[in-house]
Amino acid sequence: MKRKQLFIQALMLCFLLSGINAQSEVRSINLNFNDVKGPMSIMFKECIGAGRANEGLRADWQQQLAFVKDQCDFKYIRMHGLLTDDMGLYQEDRDGNPQYNFQYIDVLYDYILEIGMKPFVELGFMPSALASGPETIFWWRGNVTPPKDHHQWEALIYNLVSHWTERYGIEEVKTWYFEVWNEPNLSPGFWSGSQEDYFKLYQFTATGVKKVNKDYKVGGPATAGAACEVELIDFCRNNNVALDFISTHAYGVDQGFLDEWGNSGTRLAPDPMSLSQDVLNSRKEIAGSVMPDLELHYTEWSSSYTPADPIHDSYHQAAYILDRIKKSGDAATSMSYWVFTDIFEEAGPRLTPFHGGFGLINYQGIPKSAFFAYKYMNQLGTTELVNGDATSWATQDDDGNIKLLLWNYTYTLPDSVNDQDYYIQDLPARPKGKVQIEIADIPKGKYLLEVYQVGYRVNDPYTDYYDMGRPNQLTRAQVKKLKTVSNGEPVLTEKITIKTGKSFLKELDLRENDVFLLMLKKQ
Repeated sequence: MKRKQLFIQALMLCFLLSGINAQSEVRSINLNFNDVKGPMSIMFKECIGAGRANEGLRADWQQQLAFVKDQCDFKYIRMHGLLTDDMGLYQEDRDGNPQYNFQYIDVLYDYILEIGMKPFVELGFMPSALASGPETIFWWRGNVTPPKDHHQWEALIYNLVSHWTERYGIEEVKTWYFEVWNEPNLSPGFWSGSQEDYFKLYQFTATGVKKVNKDYKVGGPATAGAACEVELIDFCRNNNVALDFISTHAYGVDQGFLDEWGNSGTRLAPDPMSLSQDVLNSRKEIAGSVMPDLELHYTEWSSSYTPADPIHDSYHQAAYILDRIKKSGDAATSMSYWVFTDIFEEAGPRLTPFHGGFGLINYQGIPKSAFFAYKYMNQLGTTELVNGDATSWATQDDDGNIKLLLWNYTYTLPDSVNDQDYYIQDLPARPKGKVQIEIADIPKGKYLLEVYQVGYRVNDPYTDYYDMGRPNQLTRAQVKKLKTVSNGEPVLTEKITIKTGKSFLKELDLRENDVFLLMLKKQ
């Protein structure tokens, strides 16, 4: 017993000493206003994901998309299930003749374009009247079989793309992307056929799109785990099939499998280059292929591939997002976060307001910590400054405003513990010392400094939800409270005068997985 007490005391001493050491750490970010790197990349907001097309007919889904568009300015949106039966697109009469109905799709796409976004069109799944088999996926039964007649499938694609061309115009549709299917390498799962079957589907789909207009952009293979990229390139080159871009997916877990309820026990990978290395490798594979200049779109990515992983709700997710995007550099044309909202029903309607859903915001429209990662990136300026710090971006804009987004990403998941057991807890952040910021050669004048933060108990609605006892349902008062604690207001405002020859200096206390946005606004 005495030995056990001594062991615990030793552990506590180590923890205390590590905290002292962390508090003494000093991180320096030294910048010069005139030291310009070039235009700030906006690949992080080129596209955002959504669950399925039919959910986009809901009023709350549309309201949340408008909010996210306004705050984060995503350009494209991608979703499953555009061609499934609940969108009413395709039927056959008793003689087997195709019947097309675009009404539901028109309502959805009219709205997307109305709020200033564009569709990144995922062409799937199979209408049951055109399917070769009964295999489906998800609660809403998306058919995952090849077409019974590939020429009828091509005709469906041709008529659908022709309809969009007539409705929205050639120049608009030229800006869209047409992606063939979703994760066909997961069989059984998203595709009941072989790789050869997928390539055949791709060929007929690409032909249908290009028959409408040769300049429309079609691509794939939309695989899980960055698979089959070179294989599709080689198939298209060898068979004279159009290919305008490569798309694929990556997630940051190293344990578990496709599991809508999280029962498999996913674990966030400890590798500091997990997910980002996939992106870099994809670009390398394309560069070494016979089509080295193809665009690369990661049309799904996140920390975990199950909509029942509580890291999605945790404050840790904000720093994780920034860390992985920064490490991916300019390898991808776009990286589409999966997804913008918890209105996402692969396994049916969820039972609790915070259930580990993929979304940046939850059912009730409460912004999660992850939301602010994208909001802050969207607030950065148009010109990036030279910056030797690996976990920050520094920018300026045409009005002379300076914006610095910095973060600490710390992997804290203990060994032999999965995400479902760990991230549902109250997880206080340990101190990581201080960050000292110096920006030289700022034009003299008066500035307003605004400091925004995400971290433990700062724009961290899940921890406040935990304090409430994690209720299965939220009252209106509880929703209001959680929106108040996650309102994104600045944690500090200060008037600053910059004199000739003087630098801007600021020091901040930093904790594990904190995110800070500093904005110096010219007055």
